[in-house]
Amino acid sequence: MSTSISIRYGSEVAAARQANGPIVALESTIITHGMPYPANLETARALEQTVRDNGATPATIAIMAGKIFVGLDDDQLAVLAQSKDVVKASGRDLAAIMVRKGWGGTTVSATMRIASLAGIDIFATGGVGGVHRGAEASFDISADLVELGQTGTTVVCAGVKSILDIPKTLEYVETQRVPVIAFGSDDFPAFYTRSSGLKADHRLDRPEEIAEAMIIHAGLGSGTGILVANPIPEADALDPAFIDRTIAEAVTEAEGKGIARKEVTPFLLERINQLSEGRSLKANIALVKNNAALAARIAVAHSRLKNQQK
Repeated sequence: MSTSISIRYGSEVAAARQANGPIVALESTIITHGMPYPANLETARALEQTVRDNGATPATIAIMAGKIFVGLDDDQLAVLAQSKDVVKASGRDLAAIMVRKGWGGTTVSATMRIASLAGIDIFATGGVGGVHRGAEASFDISADLVELGQTGTTVVCAGVKSILDIPKTLEYVETQRVPVIAFGSDDFPAFYTRSSGLKADHRLDRPEEIAEAMIIHAGLGSGTGILVANPIPEADALDPAFIDRTIAEAVTEAEGKGIARKEVTPFLLERINQLSEGRSLKANIALVKNNAALAARIAVAHSRLKNQQK
């Protein structure tokens, strides 16, 4: 039996690969587990168009009927957005899902892994997973952080979700030797808000600088990714005190219901959206579009630099 991994590329992505053009990977859990229908489909389409509008090709990644897809057409996006029996797929889940011909919405770790196999250097998401509150008892640490320490993909995000323990997350990322670069800010953002109250390791103000840092980082042979923290646009940010109260209430409910492991984040995001009367969902959509735009601009600059080296 052959153990080679077959990847099915969408026509747009295949053309960009052939031309050595800039490509931005996009996850699919935002479609399958991050938002309700039809907001998930509308957001998926908007993210892809945002990448195109900023000069790059979008590559939404998913597992469909046991096959890896890098780049989905509009019909596939619509099917995925309405599918019910879809696994929230971390990197560790991919083989089992593929063997049983299942469907998987790829998390940050799975998207990074597949993007690396496909030769895509940059990935845009909303927020990465991290160290959960109470991890000293539960040991609940996202595989996203481990993947960042092992896979050389640059991840553009709005920081980590503020439902997590942000100080412990940054400590863990440091242990994994992952550079943390804040775009245009001295502070590390907290998803719904522009600052977590913690400083980022580094600040760079232009996409071209981040692209150059990617080239140098890869040349150093570190083998790790780069975490680019892009603050939510000021007009879309939520009031820190309001969102902190809302998160605390949602976390208390999750603990009371015994919700744990993979179910925690989807529950909290849905409950926070309910408690905020839709304001958190609106902020989520705004920040991920902002990240997609920045990732595309970085990808354009990075592609130019790579092509100059050939």
